[in-house]
Amino acid sequence: MKVLIKNVLVIDPSSGFHNRKLDIGVGDGNIVEIADQISETGFDEIVSGENLCVSAGWVDGGVHYKDPGEEWLENLESLQAAALAGGVTTIVGFPNTHPTVQSKESLSYFKNFSKYNLVQFRNLGAVTKNTEGKDFTDMMDLHFSGAVGFSDGKNPIQSSDILLKTLQYLQPLGTILVNKSEDKYLSMFGQMHEGITSTMLGLKGIPSAAEEIMIMRDLKLLEYSGIKSDKPLLHFSTISTEESVNLIREAKKKGLPVSCDIAAHQLAFTDEALLDFDTNLKVFPPFRGKSDILALKEGLKDGTIDMIVSDHNPLDAEHKNVEFDVADFGVLGIQTLFSVINTYSELSIELIIEKITTSPRKLFGLEDAQIAVGQAANLTVFEVDKVFVFDEKDIKSASKNSPFVGKELKGAAVAVFNNGQFKKVG
Repeated sequence: MKVLIKNVLVIDPSSGFHNRKLDIGVGDGNIVEIADQISETGFDEIVSGENLCVSAGWVDGGVHYKDPGEEWLENLESLQAAALAGGVTTIVGFPNTHPTVQSKESLSYFKNFSKYNLVQFRNLGAVTKNTEGKDFTDMMDLHFSGAVGFSDGKNPIQSSDILLKTLQYLQPLGTILVNKSEDKYLSMFGQMHEGITSTMLGLKGIPSAAEEIMIMRDLKLLEYSGIKSDKPLLHFSTISTEESVNLIREAKKKGLPVSCDIAAHQLAFTDEALLDFDTNLKVFPPFRGKSDILALKEGLKDGTIDMIVSDHNPLDAEHKNVEFDVADFGVLGIQTLFSVINTYSELSIELIIEKITTSPRKLFGLEDAQIAVGQAANLTVFEVDKVFVFDEKDIKSASKNSPFVGKELKGAAVAVFNNGQFKKVG
């Protein structure tokens, strides 16, 4: 199939076409022509519209797979549909499936699905067996079988010895450790951010210190290891507090090989949004205060925060339509990843695209996606200024636990190209 993208603004600082409005011709999965104007003759599909932009295909570097093991919450087909609707062409998932992603066979399950599909599913391999924090998996075998990094996912590595040995083990492989920053003893039984609002609502709070203490520990262990690297070795997943940003900023200034990300929804809500006990707003880490959001935005602008993820975690009514203190943590996010960032972050479009394309590809060692003639077409076409109200009926996931239903968002994907395939989504 030959597809022509008409009059589209290229957002790709690494490309000589950056910030130019051009026509782009795609044929047989490759970019075959880029010019000021291309004749429509011979093309099977035309992608056109007002104020279109194009970038490398978007990457969501933090997704909670439910398949295999919990397919009623979301299977790979519904996850792909949600990703496509959100303009995402590559997903990096945590290993907390059933069975855990800790063998060649578990990696091949996702590889085989991706082989013939537009969205590519990539995996973080488990650090410890069943992500229980006790015995190591065969990380070298997983690495050479395609794992793009290692993590125990939703289970933070509580053992200092295991964390230190993991860093030492992974450094020669040139891959990355992704750790959730949580002291589980401090956060135990917590329902939301510890503060005035939690006190008013009578809910057990999760203190900022539960996150910050673990970041301090991990940074100290990284420094103690003496490991030097020109690329990040330790990555902090979904940080949420002002002090966390400050700690990582100082670590980077000292030259430690560290990186971090935030969940897009952390830019949209404070803990005060929970006054109505809406369980769709029950997330981990919890929504913090206004000063924390300001710090996250500043960290994105100055490069302290490398990546923005969805932290997509589908849950059904059994987990969400219950009393607040028994509801599970987690929200949908992959379908609204770009829209939420574009609506709430106050970042330039170039910086937004960096956080969901260039940075995750570098961190996880993914293939480059360049906008140049002769390159494979891994592209997302989108509208920056399109304003819409997100409706529950538009949700492509098998679950419906989105905090953005009924919210006005700005920016949406129009079409995606990847793996020799094309789909209009707008």
